[in-house]
Amino acid sequence: MGTPEFAVASLKALVEGGFNVVAVVTQPDKPVGRHGSVLQPSEVKKYAVQQKIPVLQPEKMKDEDFLAQLRSFQADLQVVVAFRMLPEVVWDMPRYGTFNVHAALLPQYRGAAPINWAVINGEMITGITTFFLDHDIDTGKIIMQAPFEIPDEADVEYVYDGLMTLGAKLCIDTVNAIIENDGQVEAMPQDELVSGDMVLHPAPKIFKETCRIDWTLSTKRMYDFIRGLSPYPGAWTTLRHGQEQPVVVKIFRTEKCDAIKGYEEPGLVLTNQKGLFVTTTDGSLRILSLQLAGKKRMEAADFLNGFRDDGTWTLE
Repeated sequence: MGTPEFAVASLKALVEGGFNVVAVVTQPDKPVGRHGSVLQPSEVKKYAVQQKIPVLQPEKMKDEDFLAQLRSFQADLQVVVAFRMLPEVVWDMPRYGTFNVHAALLPQYRGAAPINWAVINGEMITGITTFFLDHDIDTGKIIMQAPFEIPDEADVEYVYDGLMTLGAKLCIDTVNAIIENDGQVEAMPQDELVSGDMVLHPAPKIFKETCRIDWTLSTKRMYDFIRGLSPYPGAWTTLRHGQEQPVVVKIFRTEKCDAIKGYEEPGLVLTNQKGLFVTTTDGSLRILSLQLAGKKRMEAADFLNGFRDDGTWTLE
């Protein structure tokens, strides 16, 4: 059960590993195009169709026709990767239960966007967790975990790709362990990993407003925020020249720099022979890659070729 590219890696590993994948469950095709007249299948569906695996696409997970179809496959085990919340009638159906491949080291970063939030929060290590589903989101007993280092310069794309590969490997290891132990694999309650002073970071779904840059944060916080949303969905701000109407700008790549003497107010746009800079509360950020509304992503050098260095430019 899964939808995006991240889930395809685990599905592919199962198929190529010789496991009998009897069916795939994914989201209904999405309308795309100007009038929504074209239906776009999920990445998981595309791969399943190539492999001639039956595909189920329920609108509602408690639909009786869907449940009857799911039961008819008599699956021993269900694997969930980047999908939706399942009702008990679904996750409790197979004799070996249902496990999830989650892109974080639970109990940290429970929620829909664990990769983004780990980078946004400046984590140096994240990882993959496999766990049995239960009634609440991302709270079930942990089967296996594997760590993944996050370099300081890494963006979400790097971490996503790394965790996708690691997730596929841990998925196979988990399936093998469950089969070898006839479903009685040892699993640890997440409460046993929570100490009294531990702060648990959530990973809620990210919306457009979540992605707006707060220029009152520290240089490091903003640097992490920008790379935690790059390349998708993209951290954004508004660029204003004097009294002109502001334009929306997405920023994808920056570099932490020292403060620029004489410019203490955060959010000021400055240029010199070294590039394009924005002042922060405790330093500055050099912008390396950005995108103006309606334009393609570009390097800062290309942006500066058309930049009018007259008057005050601010980011808000």
